[in-house]
Amino acid sequence: MKPGGDGRLGDRQLLRVVFSAEAIRRRVEELGRAIGEAYAPGDDILVLGLLKGSFIFIADLVRQVPIPIQVDFLAASSYGKERVSSGDVRLVYNPEASMKGRHVILVEDIVDSGTTIKRVVPLLLEREPASFEICTLLHKRLAELEWAVRWVGFDAPGDFLVGYGLDFAEDFRHLPYIGSI
Repeated sequence: MKPGGDGRLGDRQLLRVVFSAEAIRRRVEELGRAIGEAYAPGDDILVLGLLKGSFIFIADLVRQVPIPIQVDFLAASSYGKERVSSGDVRLVYNPEASMKGRHVILVEDIVDSGTTIKRVVPLLLEREPASFEICTLLHKRLAELEWAVRWVGFDAPGDFLVGYGLDFAEDFRHLPYIGSI
């Protein structure tokens, strides 16, 4: 489970594995089934992945949803090269898919400070979806949010987490597990 023979990640030490690859796999399967059960056959569903951190999660998740869905992406950034959100959310890419009258599920890698959700959700709701839900792999439960997160993979500790798409300064996304640094 260690990334290298000496347990180091480049010049940073992995403190501990927080969620194993197997635990993530099982939980993603459960989330996919739950999403499939929440909608009726024929519902027009758009899964909207919040990049970059969600790309591995969304790829695994949509393969577990047993009903037809479409996928698009939105890119926002608030961390840069820091371990703490700057609070300044930059929208880097807006989804091209129409949301009007569709059931939209925003997929996040981690809900931390809530800054990104607070900035992005109002913009998405302006596009008049029939319904709007949020699914996140990790939730730190630090922020008071106006919108409930319907599907949560894991409650996360306050550590700075990397792996399975989550990064620190663009490093560590490739790890098959989630660890703290």
